[in-house]
Amino acid sequence: MEKYQEIERSIITNYRKTIWTKFIKSIQEYDMIQDGDKIAVCISGGKDSMLLAKCFQELKKHGKINFEVIFLSMNPGYNEINKQKVISNAKLLNIPIEMFETKIFDTVAKIDSHPCYVCARMRRGYLYEKAKQYGCNKIALGHHFDDVIETILMGMLYGAQMQTMMPKVISTSHPGMELIRPLYYVKEASIIAWKEKHDLQFIQCACRFTEHCTMCDNGGGGSKREEIKKLIKRLRQTYDRIDMNIFRSAQNVNLDTIISYRSQKYGTSKHFLDSYNEELEKMKNLNN
Repeated sequence: MEKYQEIERSIITNYRKTIWTKFIKSIQEYDMIQDGDKIAVCISGGKDSMLLAKCFQELKKHGKINFEVIFLSMNPGYNEINKQKVISNAKLLNIPIEMFETKIFDTVAKIDSHPCYVCARMRRGYLYEKAKQYGCNKIALGHHFDDVIETILMGMLYGAQMQTMMPKVISTSHPGMELIRPLYYVKEASIIAWKEKHDLQFIQCACRFTEHCTMCDNGGGGSKREEIKKLIKRLRQTYDRIDMNIFRSAQNVNLDTIISYRSQKYGTSKHFLDSYNEELEKMKNLNN
């Protein structure tokens, strides 16, 4: 058995419960894939996107949905070591990537305000455009369960807002395109366990500020996400259900106990005082 075959097999055997079943659950629960889809699985070179690619290959072999898939890898300006690491890992894992070149890192290096945000937006835009050129109607990203709960806490603690990372999104700037996140229920610890079992070494984001680190797992050099990751790790030590409680907090929102909320999509907003006096009068009338 080739090494890549051993790695593939482990996803539906050793990690069936922690990876494969959760991958399938995400797709089914959020209706991510339909017959006739052509999906671009976006390969950054990190552990998450590489695992996502392998899961899609397994889904093509064992699934019942009739869809097409390509494996799209964008080079935003990696140094040569990181670029070759992506290529060699794809070859090792038998993932036929389509790599295309951009100069995103060169552009972002000149930006002082929120360079990471700009970089992420630019990457997304390039991926959508290239995927459309290949005739795709969806792109798949490797965000996992931990990314979701970290996003919820980051929004609360640093953004003063309640939000989450959605399992799928309709693109507003690229009509006809969707973004899906099939690892939505897969925990990062399971991905790391899979990686370590097979002694795989992947790059992290490898941007200009961290490219010296080619084989880190979610380093971050003091980033806000890294701070939240450490906070959640500490909270788990006192309460092992903390992950799911954070996750479900975005599903169990009681609007009656929210001071205000808004919808950018529908251009609406509401404050609890908007109807408070009216409700108070109703209660007074009932008592009379």
